[in-house]
Amino acid sequence: MADPVAVLDDLRDESAELDRLVGELGPADWALPTSAAGWTIAHQIAHLHWTDTAALLAATDETAFAGEAAKALAAPDSFVDDGAETGAALPPAELLDRWRTGREQLQLALREAPSGARFPWYGPPMSAASMATARLMETWAHGLDVAEALGVTPPPTARLRHVAWIGVRARDYAYLVRGEQPPAEPFRVEITGPAGELWTYGPEGAAQRITGPALDFALLVTQRAHRADLAVRAVGADADRWLDIAQAFAGPPGPGRPRKGGR
Repeated sequence: MADPVAVLDDLRDESAELDRLVGELGPADWALPTSAAGWTIAHQIAHLHWTDTAALLAATDETAFAGEAAKALAAPDSFVDDGAETGAALPPAELLDRWRTGREQLQLALREAPSGARFPWYGPPMSAASMATARLMETWAHGLDVAEALGVTPPPTARLRHVAWIGVRARDYAYLVRGEQPPAEPFRVEITGPAGELWTYGPEGAAQRITGPALDFALLVTQRAHRADLAVRAVGADADRWLDIAQAFAGPPGPGRPRKGGR
């Protein structure tokens, strides 16, 4: 993940795929509800735009970003919804234009960032590659909500590898944000990509293990599906606990999604 170029290329592709879903929607479609409680399609795109803007500030103006981070600390339970509400109130054409412009500005800023630069964030500081990976993860996750509202099922792609990677990297954060102590031992994660390839993370001999399809693991760490509805399996008590709390995104613990039936 040291070279951000490939991740940024994939982020651009992921954003373009979502753009194709919303680019030609009529005003009424932007008001369709999504599976995120209280959020319409407009809220989903507004949230992506808001987060892109925050990431751009982090990459180009740390002082300005510090001010935004202070606002988040002052209202940890509402700052995400507030940002989405502000953008969703815009006319759809204006919101779409702002999202397109903002994500291109972020692309340029991250591509031009000095090698080794690290940027502040709502969680741990991020490199350009990590920031791009986080934006891809959120774009994919919120894009799923939009697609579901429109009755579309996007096919999984190799870009899921980025979502899986940041989900693994955020393991300790998921514990800390809940006031829990992360396990000292690393986990072994073995997941199967869309083309049948095996993606592995952590030492091969680790006692705590996670296995399953990459798509299901990505749905788990982005909290887009209930654990009981996914074919992700744990070996070991610590690994089992992680599957209950895993989150790839910064901020307070998410409420997750209700169980639909399980496998």
